Amino acid sequence: MQNPIQRLAYTLGHRTYTRLPLLCAAGARLTETTTINMPMANSTRLSSSSVLATESSNKGMIIINRPKALNAINLEMVRKIYKHLKKCEKSKSLMIIKGTGEKAFCAGGDVRALVDAGPTDESKSFFREEYTTNALIGNYKIPYIAIIDGITMGGGVGLSVHGKYRVATDRTLFAMPETAIGLFPDVGGSYFLPRLQGKLGIYLGLTGHRLRGGDVYYAGIATHYCESSKVPELETALLNCPDADDVPEILEKFHSKPEKPFSLTPVLEQINKHFSAGSVEEILESLRTDDSDWAKKQLEILSKVSPTSLKVTFRQLELGAQLSLAQCLIMEYRLAVRHLEPRADFKEGVRALLIDKDQKPKWQPATLSEVTEEHLDWFFKKLPDTEELKL
Repeated sequence: MQNPIQRLAYTLGHRTYTRLPLLCAAGARLTETTTINMPMANSTRLSSSSVLATESSNKGMIIINRPKALNAINLEMVRKIYKHLKKCEKSKSLMIIKGTGEKAFCAGGDVRALVDAGPTDESKSFFREEYTTNALIGNYKIPYIAIIDGITMGGGVGLSVHGKYRVATDRTLFAMPETAIGLFPDVGGSYFLPRLQGKLGIYLGLTGHRLRGGDVYYAGIATHYCESSKVPELETALLNCPDADDVPEILEKFHSKPEKPFSLTPVLEQINKHFSAGSVEEILESLRTDDSDWAKKQLEILSKVSPTSLKVTFRQLELGAQLSLAQCLIMEYRLAVRHLEPRADFKEGVRALLIDKDQKPKWQPATLSEVTEEHLDWFFKKLPDTEELKL
């Protein structure tokens, strides 16, 4: 049976906020990033740290090491990841990031702690430092290879999708399901989602649709696809490559065509037609003209999620299409801070889906027509200069 954090991570695929003591194998508290100068395949045996930041010759690797919690990240882990990324960018030829175990690259976790804390300095710090790490990955100066083998949602998407290379496998499960809990697709979602083919990004952002295996590659979220059985060989080849210039050739060697075609191909035309509408209301109107089972299913999904989140997400992605990654993350930080406030739907969404589990959120406002422009503008309003995200 899954423990509560596993269920949270799998159901939501967002992030962990709880700060846990990180202990090394000898039992001493870790205050610095663990550095292990040895063959990386054996690194996870030598430390119980939640982040294994390893080095081998001129290569760097980060191993997210919380398999029992589906490698969910917390604030202390984000800080360790950022510190090692900064260090290796100046001294190594490439960086690999992966998760421990077969279930997850990195899924989310305890959003309850975030909503319970509200707009405190510490809860804001999580978003601020997470987004700062996303920005670093998006502008990383050496090849960054994310092996997204398993569940990749929320914070895990932020640790992978902005890197130059993202390798999906037959075990990859991707989604941005935030609208279901009254949040929005963050960690740079406003940057990468509008840049997917056609209107696929707005569809994924509004509905939270899950992509599995080869679909993650076909959607453009992954740059390569590799069978999970060959991932160890791929890692060895990357760690043994004499020059970073060899990375593209190595990735191409291990890349294979997924066995199944893109599962959304039969409905891509419908996605592009309906989700190209100029507002959430117009998307729904367009879907209602479509008598297919698929269209009816999308209407059902969209009727259950937060009306405010739908409108915030639609505007966020519309704006993000014209912004840089840094500008998107600055905008998202404003949104995140506002979603910690009581007047947002985030707390109610977490209550209904993850705490009481009655699956009956009482969204406020309850309908799209009640979400005023004034209410929507409040989420996007600039923060005081001293509180803005600085990138």
